[in-house]
Amino acid sequence: MIRIVKAAYVSLVYAFLYVPILVLVVFAFNDSRVATNWQGFSLRWFAKLFGNETLLGAAVNSVLVGVLAATLATAIGTLAAVAIYRYRFLGRKVLSTAVYILTIQPDIVMGISLLVLFMAVRMPLGFTTLLLAHVTFCIPFVTITVLGRLKGFDTHIVEAAQDLGASEYEIFLRIILPMILPAVAAGWLLSFTLSLDDVMVSFFVTGPSFEILPLKIYAMVKLGVKPEVNALSAILLVLTFCIVFAAQLMMKERREK
Repeated sequence: MIRIVKAAYVSLVYAFLYVPILVLVVFAFNDSRVATNWQGFSLRWFAKLFGNETLLGAAVNSVLVGVLAATLATAIGTLAAVAIYRYRFLGRKVLSTAVYILTIQPDIVMGISLLVLFMAVRMPLGFTTLLLAHVTFCIPFVTITVLGRLKGFDTHIVEAAQDLGASEYEIFLRIILPMILPAVAAGWLLSFTLSLDDVMVSFFVTGPSFEILPLKIYAMVKLGVKPEVNALSAILLVLTFCIVFAAQLMMKERREK
């Protein structure tokens, strides 16, 4: 009886998380313009999506910023995590505490603070400010993810490498990085997801010359979401699954080797 209750509870949790996504994907193939009225299977919204240059351009901009922000944040966050874990330096505890604080502070606070900073240095709002903002709020999540992996790291391996004359660069590249690679990949995926769906921070730091998908959809909601958005969301969902699946295959191959 307890096992049945647990199974039912888990099923409800998964249904709550994934049924709305499944409904969105299903209605991306709906022939009707009204989302709540099913009128048959159709691909016309996908065809219309590829003819909507504005919406498609915003999606491309979002993916571009997401990939660049995730890559830069992963590189910086990984190095920060290794520095916090391995080295003792002035301000280490302050830096470690600040990383955790940045993950829980409200997005509106970060958005306004970054806007004030960009205005103070007279940097025009657009692609550059948006990218810098996304890298900024993604770095703490990468650092925490990699730190969690490093806490289970066997330091005796590093000590053995040092005894054999390995430099710090060789230790990081040949020992530490391969062992924390799953956490690095997880940090990249997390950063990409955070960047791709961010609205609050992006609202403050982007300009009219560079439009991204979350803000475009946010503006469209006031007039009603078009069916093309469902089609675009389905495509992005499939791409996300492909990235996750490819990452899992890479990790599996590394473990087998």
